[in-house]
Amino acid sequence: MIDHTRKFFIYTRKSTDTEDRQVRSISDQLAELKELAVKEQIEVVDIFVEKQTAKAPGRPVFNEMLLRIEQNEASGILAWHPDRLARNSVDGGKIIYLLDTGKIAELKFPTFWCDTTPQGKFMLSIAFSQSKYYVDNLSENIKRGHRNKVKDGIWPQMSPLGYVNVKGAGIVPDENIAPLIKKTFEAYATGNFTLRQLHDKFNALGLSRKNGKVLSVSNYQQILRNPIFTGLMRYGGEIYEGKHKPIITKKLFDSVQEVMSRKSKPKGKGLKEYLYRGFFRCGECGCFITTETQKGHNYLRCTKRKNPCLQKYVREELITSQIKEEIKKVSLPLDWANWMIEENKKDQSSEIQSSEIFSQKTKDEISLLDSKIEKLMNAYLENALSLEEYRESKNKLMCQKQLLKEKLSAFEKKSHNRFELTDKFLKANISNMELANEKTNEENLHLFKKVGSNFLIKDRTVLFEPRGAWKTLLDSRFGGGNSLVSALRADPILHSETLFENLRCTRVWYPWVQPL
Repeated sequence: MIDHTRKFFIYTRKSTDTEDRQVRSISDQLAELKELAVKEQIEVVDIFVEKQTAKAPGRPVFNEMLLRIEQNEASGILAWHPDRLARNSVDGGKIIYLLDTGKIAELKFPTFWCDTTPQGKFMLSIAFSQSKYYVDNLSENIKRGHRNKVKDGIWPQMSPLGYVNVKGAGIVPDENIAPLIKKTFEAYATGNFTLRQLHDKFNALGLSRKNGKVLSVSNYQQILRNPIFTGLMRYGGEIYEGKHKPIITKKLFDSVQEVMSRKSKPKGKGLKEYLYRGFFRCGECGCFITTETQKGHNYLRCTKRKNPCLQKYVREELITSQIKEEIKKVSLPLDWANWMIEENKKDQSSEIQSSEIFSQKTKDEISLLDSKIEKLMNAYLENALSLEEYRESKNKLMCQKQLLKEKLSAFEKKSHNRFELTDKFLKANISNMELANEKTNEENLHLFKKVGSNFLIKDRTVLFEPRGAWKTLLDSRFGGGNSLVSALRADPILHSETLFENLRCTRVWYPWVQPL
């Protein structure tokens, strides 16, 4: 016969945490507890089922049960084991306090004996302490395992977006998502996209969370700030070298950080988009050249913010025309370009030794950084550095090392085709004269940025400093359309020796040019 004076709540709990994987299912717990209720002849007032970890206080179902006990709806609890009730000191303390005050008269467990005597409460507190110790110890073991993994270059947690977990191989790029992640970085690095625009564009292309939910703007910011896509891992505030395959280069990542830093600064609103805004400076006073529209035409003028300046307005069309002419100057006549291409092929065989020297030098620099990182660790262990100082210095060295590794990797991949890049450069210059007329103004401006730097406007004329291979080409005056070219073509026999010597001097630069 059921004793109606003994009113109990049944409480069952099972979370998805690692330590609960071996715990019986809720249905198994309920079956045993109902059997115990019949055996003990006690009345079950209500059944509480919770699917949440007990590591920390704040379980809603558990708190509701205690509230109803305090309201005298029941005076006892049936649970499968004390660790179902509490695995933290706060909840365990609440149970014992309710026992002390008499709100809880009995606790029943199929696998554990407990009564309200001092000895019973002492044993219960030990059970709660053991449960807490198990959780704390398990957590520390997991953290230790994660630290060991990350030191070995293996990402210890669920793979980030763009990667998938592969048993025995750590994380590998997701063949469907990784290209979208790379395109996201490349798009933002241009500086032409805000985070909102990036969000709209790539969400439309199908980039989403692993659970299928859409990415928010803040998610894109997190992606762009995560160095894991470069092969580095940030864990516990420290940078580690990963063994996984990078999706992007460290150089691209750094470019994105610069753009993000620049975009985070306050800017004026409502500025009209002009092609040359912020591109030129005044050749007289050094102030920026701005653009404004008058009577349907765009005019460039000095902002005159520093000193009095006598420079006048200049039509945008005139500047565009001058840029096209400068681009034409870095075009090559067909026969000269073909000659250079042949010479380039001859030089290819002589570069093997210098390539080996460069490769070994870079490897030595990487080895030196490894030694510095090891010394930093020893200094930290000997208390010569604080943890913050150690992490800050180590992170800088790890970034330097990653850049060198990428530099070496790129060099080793391209050392065999460096001359192919030269070949591409020369062939591209053959048609620059025609392309200058066919390209859009934006495309010509992009090419102009490659040709030089320090762009100025003075006396309505474009001035700039050519750089690298372009400087050599312009200084040689071999560019298309100049008077020297016309003279050489008029009398090639007379000038052939001079032309040959000039070209021999010029060709020393082109194995090191960058691709267009």
